[in-house]
Amino acid sequence: MFSNSLAADLSMWKFQVPLLTGAGYRVLRYDNRGHGQSASSPGPYSIEGLTLDALELMNFLGLEKVHFCGLSLGGMIGQMFGARYGDRLCSLILCDTTSYMPFPEIWDERIEIARKHGMEELVDATIDRWFTKTGQEHLRIEVENIREMILNTSIDGYCGCCSAIRELDLRLAITGIPIQTLIVVGEQDMGTPVSEAEFIKERIASSSLRIVPDAAHFVNVEQASIFNVAILEFLWKNSCGER
Repeated sequence: MFSNSLAADLSMWKFQVPLLTGAGYRVLRYDNRGHGQSASSPGPYSIEGLTLDALELMNFLGLEKVHFCGLSLGGMIGQMFGARYGDRLCSLILCDTTSYMPFPEIWDERIEIARKHGMEELVDATIDRWFTKTGQEHLRIEVENIREMILNTSIDGYCGCCSAIRELDLRLAITGIPIQTLIVVGEQDMGTPVSEAEFIKERIASSSLRIVPDAAHFVNVEQASIFNVAILEFLWKNSCGER
C-alpha cells in the first residue's frame, strides 16, 4: 500500500508497480485526501485524519494487513499508522520523511502563497527540493510530468495537508511502532535530511536505515532501481503470508 507525498498523486509510484507485481505482490496505490482523484474536504486536515482515511480504505477493500510504504507526507501517515494500528501492518517503509515539524511558520507561508497565487508560485521550489540538479537534467520527461502533477494539485487539498504537516509531532508516538521498519532517505534530501531519518531509526526499535546516494527527496523516482531493490529485499525478509 503506497501513500503519496504532498502535492503528488498515486502516479508517483509508477516505477515501483511493475517490479512488485512481477514479484507476485498485489499493489494498492491511493490518492491522499485533496490530491489526485480524491475529494477535497474543507480543511484543515490532520495526520490522524489522513491515517484514518488509509485505515478505512483498507477496511472497505477487505484488507486485513498490508505492507505500508509512504514518502514525505505519506511517511508521516505511515508513522501514525504504525504507532496506532501496527497490528494491521506486515511491515512499514518510511521514505524521506520526518517525525517532527519545528518551524510551523514555513507551512503558514506556503498556505498563503497557494491561496494567493496558486501552485504555479510553488512548483519551481518544490522541484528543486525533490530532485538534485543532476536528476533534473537526466530525468527531464519524468520531472516535467511531476511538475504537471504539482500544478494539478487542488489548492484546498494542498493547504489542508500543509495544515496537517504544520502540527506534526510523532517523536514519542513512533517509539511504540512494533513492526519491522525500513527507513529510506536520499543522501541529498534537504527537506527531510539524513539526520531526520537517523532520528526515526533511533526511535523505532525494529528498524533499519538505507541512505541512497545521488538522490534528493523523491528517491523512488530519482534512483528508482536502487530504491526498488532495497524495498523488495526488505519485503522478502518480512513476509505477510500469501502475496
